[in-house]
Amino acid sequence: MHLTAPVFRALADGDLAAANAASPVPLSAYFAGPDWRGVWRMRSRQVEEDPASAAWVTGVIWDERRQVAVGRAGYHGPPDASGMVEIGYAVDPAYRRQGFARAALEVLLDRAAREPQVHTVRVTISPDNTASWQLAAQYGFAKVGEDWDDEDGLGIIYEVAAQPR
Repeated sequence: MHLTAPVFRALADGDLAAANAASPVPLSAYFAGPDWRGVWRMRSRQVEEDPASAAWVTGVIWDERRQVAVGRAGYHGPPDASGMVEIGYAVDPAYRRQGFARAALEVLLDRAAREPQVHTVRVTISPDNTASWQLAAQYGFAKVGEDWDDEDGLGIIYEVAAQPR
């Protein structure tokens, strides 16, 4: 479920009431909490600079059955010049180990496979995030390098070809 610039701004400010006033679905306090605030700041700036990127960037993982927002997932932006998209996903700790990360990953991979300009899907995972690495490995992601992010630290870069599953 995609979010809009006003939702990103409100979440970046930690303003859950404003975020929920603009969001297509109700969001929990975890969305506006400190753990994800950096992501919302980044996406807010990104969408302000490039409004078209809103169709690609982080949205809500929505549990249709329970009618609850359980996490966030999306691409870091539209495909780059080489046809690569990077994905990211995170699940609220209250909903982990219930298949939501897997479902989000599958949706992101399926969309990448349908987009003719996308050739490669990338994910960067912290070396201590065993669950995420094991999930990505099940979908054919292979290590291609490492990077350093001032906010997240060391990340291991994995890629897979964008293709129908």
